[in-house]
Amino acid sequence: MTTLTAARAMSYGRLTAVRRHPLLAVLAVLVLVFQVTTGSFLDAGNLRGIATDAATLAIVAVPLALLVISGYLDLSVGSTLALGGLVAGWLAGEQHQSPVVAVLGALAVGAAVGAVNGVLCCYLGLSAFIVTLGMLTAVRGLAQQVFPLPLSGFGAGFAWLGGSRIAGVDAPVVIAALVLVAGASFLAFTPAGRHVFAIGVNREAAHLSGIAVRRAPFALFVVTGVAAALAGAIKASVLDSAVAGTSGAGFELTVLTAVLLGGVALSGGSGSVFGVLLGVLFLGSLQNGLTLLNVPAFWQQMAQGVALVAGAALAFLGPRTTR
Repeated sequence: MTTLTAARAMSYGRLTAVRRHPLLAVLAVLVLVFQVTTGSFLDAGNLRGIATDAATLAIVAVPLALLVISGYLDLSVGSTLALGGLVAGWLAGEQHQSPVVAVLGALAVGAAVGAVNGVLCCYLGLSAFIVTLGMLTAVRGLAQQVFPLPLSGFGAGFAWLGGSRIAGVDAPVVIAALVLVAGASFLAFTPAGRHVFAIGVNREAAHLSGIAVRRAPFALFVVTGVAAALAGAIKASVLDSAVAGTSGAGFELTVLTAVLLGGVALSGGSGSVFGVLLGVLFLGSLQNGLTLLNVPAFWQQMAQGVALVAGAALAFLGPRTTR
């Protein structure tokens, strides 16, 4: 292959990647703008902060994306995050349980919330939008009833979950990376991953093809609940506190924005884990850059809303991705 031919092939590859994931070009421009305007956006310490802050978002965004691809939705992840963090903190702090027991307790609560959502939506056929919107309020109310006062002081052992490093990388980032790899591998290399796409495209046709159209989405509801509770435990570990009324407030909108920005079709049947990663990095970079520029919080909220609308527009700029 000649040098010219190789250059053309590389150029074509880059163009194809941008067409498949138009957010990639937008993210590159955003990073360039923030670096020019702040002069410190690409500093190693700031990039580490972006990665750490975005880790909990990625942990929930991946399973939620798989759920949306299958044609369902979970709006209760913010409340589940709050309840998971409170349960983990209560077990580690007031009950003096080991960090492992505290985290497992949180995961059990998340699995329970996900199972309720899954039964009502997948097996009883109720609207996922209505059910999970109701669970958003119900789980938040449960958290406030069980834990009316803020919790804090969870101990040094529990702080390891959010504050330690594994091979020089922050533990939440390592966990997020494992979730991303697991999600991408599930979609690309397993029959169940292909079934998720089939269910999202046409549930009736998938059923006639012999696919268990209830089992896979139900499992994804449970996994999404577990992921949200894990994210809550990580946040409680990082902050050494948890508050029922404010922990995870608005998180469901943020994670859904990341999923839609990543090219996952809200109607189901289309999306990729790589696209979700781009959506997570875009939101993390946007928030970080605006914070460095001392942009007021209400403008940051408006920017996130604009990003959500932009995600719908970006979906039409390139072909749908399914890997």
